[in-house]
Amino acid sequence: MLEVGGLTVTLHGITILRSVTLTIEPGRIVGLIGRNGAGKTTTLRAIMGLTRAASGRLALEGEDLSGLPPHLRARLGIGYVPEDRRLISALSARENILVPAWAGGLADAEARLDGVYTLMPELRELAARPAALLSGGQQKLVALARSFMYGSRVLLLDEPFEGVAPPLARRLVRAVREFQEHRPGLSVLVAESEVKWVRLLTDKIYSIERGTTAEVPAPTP
Repeated sequence: MLEVGGLTVTLHGITILRSVTLTIEPGRIVGLIGRNGAGKTTTLRAIMGLTRAASGRLALEGEDLSGLPPHLRARLGIGYVPEDRRLISALSARENILVPAWAGGLADAEARLDGVYTLMPELRELAARPAALLSGGQQKLVALARSFMYGSRVLLLDEPFEGVAPPLARRLVRAVREFQEHRPGLSVLVAESEVKWVRLLTDKIYSIERGTTAEVPAPTP
C-alpha cells in the first residue's frame, strides 16, 4: 500500500501542495484528476523523491520513504513515467528502456526486457531506433516500458494519455492492465487532466485543486 498523508510542498516560497492525502491499496489503480497547474506532477515528483516535501508522510507498505533519494525509491519497486517522457534522444528505444536496469545494476535486466517485449511486442520493432526519431506516441510506449523495469510495487504515471489518439490510449490502458496481472499487488497512480481514460482503468479517483485533494464519489450506475 502506498500512503500519502498531509503532503505539503513549497517551491520558491510558494506552497504548491497543501496537505495532499491519498491511499492506493495493493492491486488497485487510482486516478488523480486535476487541471494543469493543480499539483498533479508535483505530487508524483514528491512521491518519487524528485521534489522535496516540506512536511507530510510518504510510506510504502508501512516503510517511511522520507529522506530516501529517488534511486533508492526506485529500488524499492517504484516505476515512474514523467509527463515529458524524459527519454535520452541519442539512445535507442531499447537502451532507454534499459537505463534504469543499468543504473541499478540489475542482474536480470535482459530477462526483464524480454518480459516487457512480451507485453508490448511492437517495441521489438522499435528497439534499434534512436529515441529522437520516434513519434510522440512511440515515445509514450517506451517511457511506459522503462517504468516496467523497476515498477514491481508501484507505478506513477503522469499524463500518460495526454495528446495521444484513442487507439494508442486504449493500447496504453491494456499494457498497464496486463503488466499488473503479472505483478500481483502492484499499485498504480495515474495523474490526468481528463477523467475519460482514467475511468477505463479504475473506479477510485481523487481530484486535486490548488494543491488539495478530495476523493471523487464513484458515478451512479
